[in-house]
Amino acid sequence: MIPSTTPAGTDPSAVPFLARTPEEWEREARRLGGKPFHGRQIFRSIQYRGVTNPLEMLDLPKALRERLATEGLRDSVEALTVRRSTDGTRKILIGARDQANVETVLIPGVTGARGRLPSPYDAADAAAGGGGDDGYGPDDDGPGDGAGEGEGEGEVQTGTAPDARIRVSQCISTQVGCAMGCVFCASGVAGFKRHLDAGEIVGQVLLGRRHLDDDERLSNVVYMGMGEPLHNYDATARSLRILTHQDGICLSTRRITVSTSGLVPEILKLGEDFQGNIGLAISLHAVSDERRSALMPINRKYPIAELMSALRKYPLPKRRRITIEYTLVSGQNDTPAEAKGLTKLLATLPVKINLIPMNPIDASTLGPPPMAGVLKFQKILVDAGFSCFIRRQRGEDVDAACGQLALLGAKPKVKRSLGVI
Repeated sequence: MIPSTTPAGTDPSAVPFLARTPEEWEREARRLGGKPFHGRQIFRSIQYRGVTNPLEMLDLPKALRERLATEGLRDSVEALTVRRSTDGTRKILIGARDQANVETVLIPGVTGARGRLPSPYDAADAAAGGGGDDGYGPDDDGPGDGAGEGEGEGEVQTGTAPDARIRVSQCISTQVGCAMGCVFCASGVAGFKRHLDAGEIVGQVLLGRRHLDDDERLSNVVYMGMGEPLHNYDATARSLRILTHQDGICLSTRRITVSTSGLVPEILKLGEDFQGNIGLAISLHAVSDERRSALMPINRKYPIAELMSALRKYPLPKRRRITIEYTLVSGQNDTPAEAKGLTKLLATLPVKINLIPMNPIDASTLGPPPMAGVLKFQKILVDAGFSCFIRRQRGEDVDAACGQLALLGAKPKVKRSLGVI
């Protein structure tokens, strides 16, 4: 279980409502004239039941409900628009109290048998129906990676029939805009605006649950939306503790993945603070510092050798692996030589690889290689013994695919070419 202790000296009133721990709510309940156990009831109402209107928390005394309402307890974010893709993916435009906007995405799993695409090397369907690699979610491709295990969401299987509802992965954002400047990603088009607080991060999940269909359930949360989660470390860490708390949503740590462009000190801190139980995904995208720095400016600060050293130190539990995300950009990082270099770079690490043919964005004329090239790249990795998946495009018709989340109305600064390797 993830430690849920509150740092000494933390003032609960300074913590966003949606990000308070049960212990902080106990202190707040006493301040408002209630008893400590009322604080835990408030936490459960918000996080487990999704009730944020104090007047609807009927297990609390009326006077306490009214005091909470006076305090202004309410959602810190709201759903402004919901765009639904033909494949069932939903992109939700989230509005914060200061009029800042971010986006979150709900990606339903694929129902039916665990099939494969025609190519024997394409494993994009390997986890179909299992919260698999259908967009942003972990691929759960084998034992030890979460396949077939309890998913949390506040429910425990106790001899009852398995939950037949469709599993949904939610991709959440951690910043308004992004400071990383990756050339294939729309989130940084307008640059970095501000961090989201932990309540705004948790609030996306609470809103996401309200937009699930009756035959769906939330099974996975991936920190792969707008922003760099580890650049906003404190809020990200607090939100992880809230989302996995046993009295709340109770997501399994095996069903949460934090994606980073490679902030080395924060990778090490995440491993230390959560004992390696949080899934880690690394946006790699190149095997040489020269090419990676052109695609991802953060590499100039934390080059590949430092990043690989941090990954070797990440305290993975047994039979768990790090996810390597590799966006294939035509003419940039998609050659057989690059694939062979990737096999050498990752040879000593417990990893699984997601290949992501670049999704089109307005800020760049770069694009994906032909599928034949993607399959050739994948075959080299598979033949070298790696579990390698091609991420299927989900929600592209509503600009919800990987790399397409952007600030509404942001004017793109077109990057036309980086040179050809």
